[in-house]
This record gives sequence, structure tokens and C-alpha cells, in this order.
Amino acid sequence: MGYLVSASSRTLRDLVAGGDATMLVETIVREDAIALYGFLETAERDWFRILTTVQGVGARVALSILSTLSPDEIARAIAAQDRATLSRPAGVGPKLAARLATELKDKAAAFGIAPVAKGAAASAAVAPTGSINEDAVSALVNLGYKRVEAFGAVARVTQRLGDGATFDAVVRAGLQELAR
Repeated sequence: MGYLVSASSRTLRDLVAGGDATMLVETIVREDAIALYGFLETAERDWFRILTTVQGVGARVALSILSTLSPDEIARAIAAQDRATLSRPAGVGPKLAARLATELKDKAAAFGIAPVAKGAAASAAVAPTGSINEDAVSALVNLGYKRVEAFGAVARVTQRLGDGATFDAVVRAGLQELAR
């Protein structure tokens, strides 16, 4: 017996033809069909579930988003309210990107899904909090960096320096991070 399982291009790239694979399968039952969607990573499946809660985002559009953006990129784009990044996938226009950014900001945090730095503990959220970090992101944006890049740099710096870092230290380290 065989099953047709739809997956993102990211998941399909990681599969080996003829090899064994363990997939997380999401089943969606509609009046006219039962559809299966497969994922190799829990984070990707969780984002699929979250994305499909937004009006105008069905399973196909959610897979398109996951094919274009990694779960970390989605989280950073939502946290930074970066509508340009969210509108990159096929099927996502400016209005839907704006809806994704506004509706998912709270849902992503509620699900405990936030961008995680490479090598960091999975429970450590990277989303900058507090006015110092917000001001640092604003300063980097004013210096010409994209908001999502500035947000990511400040998030990584904040995790490295700790919450007690000063504004000047965060901006300096953020500039060094962006220069890499």
C-alpha cells in the first residue's frame, strides 16, 4: 500500500531516493479529500500548523512558505515584522504577508517558537526584548541595514552579552556581527 504525502521542497531535498525515512505526517480531512503532509523536522510541522491558522493560508500556501523560508527565517521575519521576506514565497502577496506578520506575532510566541541561534539550546529564545534591544535594532536600521538582519544581529548579540548589556555595547557588537 502506498500513500501520497505532500512535502516542502526543503523536506524533499533532504530525503534520499530509495532510502528509509521517518516523517511526521499531518492529516487534513476535508469534505472531498483526505490529504497528507510530511515533515522531517518538528519545527517545520509546527510552523505548518501555525501558518494554516491564518485566513487565506491553506496547506499549499503553507508548504510554499516552508519551501522558501526555513522555520528560523519565518520566526525572525514575524518577530521583525519583515513583510518583504514574508511575501517572497509564491502565493503570498503584500496583504497576506501583512496578515501573517500581525496575526502570527502572538501565536508564534504562544507556541514557544522563536528564532534560535545555531548551537544554542532549543529553549533559548533569541527574540530581543526590552527597549535597549528595540533601540539598537532601530539604530542599525537607520544605518542602512535591513530590519530582519538588524533584528537577527541584535538577537545573537543579546544572547551572547546577556540582558545586562548597554545600548552602546549592543550596537557595537551588532555592527561587528553584521560585518561578518
